[in-house]
Amino acid sequence: MAEDFYKTLGVDKNASAQEIKKAYRKLALQYHPDRNPGNKEAEEKFRQISSAYEVLSNPEKREKYDQFGAAAFEPGAGGMGSQGGFGGFGGFQDPFDIFREVFGGGGGGGAAFYDFGGGGMREEDLNAPETGSDIRVEIEISLEEAFNGASRTIRYNRMVECPDCKGTGSKGGAGRKVCPQCHGTGHVTMAQGRIRFTQPCPTCKGAGTVVENPCARCNGSGRIKERNEVKIDIPKGVYTGARLRKSGAGNAGFNGGAYGNLYVVIYVEPNSNFERDGDDLYTDINVKFTLMALGGSIEVSTLGGKAVLKVPAGTQPGALLRMKGQGMPRLRGGGEGDLYVRLHVEVPKKLTDEQRKKLEDFALSCGDDNNKGASEPFYKKFF
Repeated sequence: MAEDFYKTLGVDKNASAQEIKKAYRKLALQYHPDRNPGNKEAEEKFRQISSAYEVLSNPEKREKYDQFGAAAFEPGAGGMGSQGGFGGFGGFQDPFDIFREVFGGGGGGGAAFYDFGGGGMREEDLNAPETGSDIRVEIEISLEEAFNGASRTIRYNRMVECPDCKGTGSKGGAGRKVCPQCHGTGHVTMAQGRIRFTQPCPTCKGAGTVVENPCARCNGSGRIKERNEVKIDIPKGVYTGARLRKSGAGNAGFNGGAYGNLYVVIYVEPNSNFERDGDDLYTDINVKFTLMALGGSIEVSTLGGKAVLKVPAGTQPGALLRMKGQGMPRLRGGGEGDLYVRLHVEVPKKLTDEQRKKLEDFALSCGDDNNKGASEPFYKKFF
């Protein structure tokens, strides 16, 4: 049990669960005893890839393997028990049971790959349609566009179905077949002296399959690159990180598979006048001392236009007043957020003689007689 499970499946140590399963499926079909009757080497290989998949497909077992190696699963090591499995196979599950779990149906020793009542063998369809990948595009919009909604034309490159071969990759429509060099594994093992290493198959470029009579226009890929243009409607209230989907605007699939989707990720640029918090907005304005002391109304600029804010008498510097419904539209409906206005005192830089006299009289009436003519004005106490 000293083999490297990752090398056995031909995957990287950081491979995802999907990549591990895909590698197992290819190898299991290649080395299954029903495909290789009487071949002891293929049977042993089938057992090895089954045990490797059993460990690497289980998060807990994989973690234990990464820490202790294959020795953790030796009989008596406290790994998977000391009882022999299929043919005394070190406590591992029957490889045909694993095959059935992955592929479904039959697959027991000597049985067919897939058993659909009447038996018989059906291998994996190499020309089955495969959905294309999605495309992600990021765009920047202003806060005003997020408030009012907008439309954008998105231009990007994508892979589309080759019109000459209709996505088959083959000029004559023969489709794909198992790569004769790697036998569908997608990789080959090379040796230099005592050192052995695995690399992508140079014939199929790691795909495991090749195209017969490749199409000249797409070089057998079944797809060609095309510049695409779509119009995106940006809804009101959209926020940074929101994703807008355009179905079918992604890359073309293989073998006539469906197109993927286009996802447009929104980034709302910062605004110099408004700060956003969810659906609420915050802004700062300067207000005359007299208005804050006596109360009154003031016109405030909002993203929707001008609105009147009522300032109660005696409002203190830094006060936060709410303007209900003057914030951002809620993306999923239900009204609008609020606008919060933070008030700051606007101090006049110059006073006329008459204004100064009246202000000094006011200071005296407030008991601030020591501030008459002082270098620090009486209203310092208000800040």
